[in-house]
Formats: sequence, structure tokens, C-alpha cells
Amino acid sequence: MVVMDTYQYFLHRFIFHNKFLYKYIHAQHHRLNAPYSFGAIYSHPSEAFLADTVGGSLAFILSGMSPRTSIFFFCFATMKNVDDHCGIMLPGNPFHIFFKNNAAYHDLHHQLYGGKYNFAQPFFVMWDRILGTHMPYSLEKKAEGGFEIRVTKDSKED
Repeated sequence: MVVMDTYQYFLHRFIFHNKFLYKYIHAQHHRLNAPYSFGAIYSHPSEAFLADTVGGSLAFILSGMSPRTSIFFFCFATMKNVDDHCGIMLPGNPFHIFFKNNAAYHDLHHQLYGGKYNFAQPFFVMWDRILGTHMPYSLEKKAEGGFEIRVTKDSKED
């Protein structure tokens, strides 16, 4: 998980800060201001290769996981990625309980003001916190139901 998170964070941040790569590669994924599940795999083929194939291969090789373990790990990572892009915070969702990097965290990244923050994916937020790209937020209940993401100066989760 750490190998994949590290690779994904630095690749995602690099692509975001490189104007050419963002405009011609990553902007396709960020056309989704309000992410939905299939948006997790809505990306340019070059980005899919770099992020998923190369990142997955590095995680597999460097961690020394067995082929059987890799099947479970990559299925889990795919489900987590789809959940992060679903835009729904369901009560009791184990992904939201065990990981700070969840649907709300990634939704904030997809908002217009969040594009320079919350690069972490798919599991942990450690690189965002360490390197100053973490944008803290709170979830406010809406009167008509559901939640709204509010950017905060100080994270209520710390």
C-alpha cells in the first residue's frame, strides 16, 4: 500500500504541476467536477498506463507479494478507487472508517479550488500532510439530507 501510495502521490502531483501533461493527459479525468464511480477509470490511456500499470507493477515487485496476494490487493485497490470517486459518504462504509482518503477527500480535490491539494490516492494521506498539500475539510449535514464539504483552516480530524 505504501509503495503504491508513494508512486501515485508523486506522479499525480507531477502531472498536475506540469502544464503540458495536465492539459493533454490529466485534464480529461478532471472534467469531472463532481466525481462518480466510473470516473475512477475515466483517464487518458497514457495516464492509465503510467498510474495503474507501472504503479501496480512497482507495488507488486517492490513489496514481494505473491500472485495470489496481488489479486486480492489489486481488486481491493480498484474497489477503493471506485469508492473514492463515487461522491457518496455512506454510513458504516469500511473504506471511510479505515482510510482518511475517502470520497469526500477526493471530491474536494476535484473541486475548482482543490486542484492544488489532496493529491494522495488511493489509501493514505501521509504525503499530503508531510508535503503541505493537505486541504482540511469538514462535512456539514444539509437540511435536505446528505452532506456538504466545507474547507476548514484547521482540520477537525486531527
